[in-house]
Amino acid sequence: MVSDTVRVRDEAIDRVNPEVHGHFAEHLGRCIYGGIWVGDDDRVPTDDGFREDTVELLADLDLRLLRWPGGCFADDYHWRDGVGPREERPSQPNHFWAQGREKSNVESNEFGTEEFMRLCDLVDAEPFLAANVGSGTPAEAQDWVEYCNSDTDVAMGQERAENGSPEPHDVANWGVGNENWGCGGQFDPETYANEFRRFAHYMRLAGAEETVACGHVDDDWNRRFLAELTEPDLLDHLSVHRYFGRWDGDCGSATEFDDQQYYRLFAESLKVGRQIDEAAAAIDTYASTDDIEIAVDEWGAWHPEATSENGLEQDNSVRDAVAAAGVLDDFNHRADLVSMANLAQTVNVLQCVVQTDEEAAWPTPTYRLFDLYRPHAGATALRTTVDTDAVETDLWDVPLVSASATTGDDGTYVTLSNRSLDDARTVRVDLDEAVSGATGEVLFGDHEPDDHSTRENAAEFAAADLDVSTEAGDLVVDLPANSVAGLSVEPA
Repeated sequence: MVSDTVRVRDEAIDRVNPEVHGHFAEHLGRCIYGGIWVGDDDRVPTDDGFREDTVELLADLDLRLLRWPGGCFADDYHWRDGVGPREERPSQPNHFWAQGREKSNVESNEFGTEEFMRLCDLVDAEPFLAANVGSGTPAEAQDWVEYCNSDTDVAMGQERAENGSPEPHDVANWGVGNENWGCGGQFDPETYANEFRRFAHYMRLAGAEETVACGHVDDDWNRRFLAELTEPDLLDHLSVHRYFGRWDGDCGSATEFDDQQYYRLFAESLKVGRQIDEAAAAIDTYASTDDIEIAVDEWGAWHPEATSENGLEQDNSVRDAVAAAGVLDDFNHRADLVSMANLAQTVNVLQCVVQTDEEAAWPTPTYRLFDLYRPHAGATALRTTVDTDAVETDLWDVPLVSASATTGDDGTYVTLSNRSLDDARTVRVDLDEAVSGATGEVLFGDHEPDDHSTRENAAEFAAADLDVSTEAGDLVVDLPANSVAGLSVEPA
């Protein structure tokens, strides 16, 4: 069995913001309508319009942060259409996505601001709202902030109280548009910088504590935006979006791929960390990453079979979850740069954590992964290096083992993943601290990389106990191919 070494140094990087384990819900496919919200539909048990099974799973996962209403939908969404009595809300076209069980391009506005805030309460997540820059106005965005955050001594707060929420929603995080270089208005970076300055100024006056600017996958676009901004104090976070699986090469589908396509997905997933580094370098050229952090507010696997016609649905496989493990490790390695992140998307769409049908909701392999990584959230990331073999791809070499470590009130926690398609690997974990041992859990040890979740088999993806031995003060584990492990270290 091949041996690798993970070295965990007693060198703090920064606190891992719990919001890095955030998620994203858009009015797209069956994410909202049918997956989270069913209104008066009685095909499944509901609580005031919400699917009880979905809410229970999401509450158990500890979502931390939930971004809404988009995505591309955000820059065509007018928040006033979605407040007030539901029977009086106007239906509008959804110009970007077919959605709901019927895959209709009509937005009923049955699920709006108050319903979203209720969902955040039910699953104990912080809300993250994306304001409409593409087709909206600064006044509209300012009113939305006031509606959510003001006291009832002003008109917007009174309107909110009339809609059933006398207490402010206290929304701290506000996206100033979404992908405004594309679906959010086709802005060039200089034009978006001027629009961002206008919107952020008035949103800040209304009580938006944290503003997120739309970044690009193109480094030059980000640099031109930052150079034009001139008022960096209005900006708290620069966003990064990175999907992997269909955009930059052939990775096969979620469940059908050859050896080359298998590793290509992991190579593409490494772009997330590289793009964070590029964005950080751009920020440091014009301001400082001490003041402006990076929000990876859309990321995940997007396979060719997920199309607009099918509501961006795809099977959720073990390979996808193992790739996501490496991304979460990269977030830990960059805990001093990354302030928040949002996996796309929460229910039924793309690399979702929950899937539903008309009878039940169930967790995906990626749900199990986020559950395994929970001890990292809020802990302090430690400098970690990996000595392992790599597989060559046409992008760059893919290390076969990924790892990260944190320390907190409950001690040191180490996550390890084996990206090898075929081979188990023995991993030795070398820590600066003296240890007496560790307890371990492993995901997907008995699964193939193309195994995917269904209502019938979802329980089979749960974590199993993992044997952890000690040798010369190091921890040693045998990792099956395509598996992810979490080790809770026991100090000496």
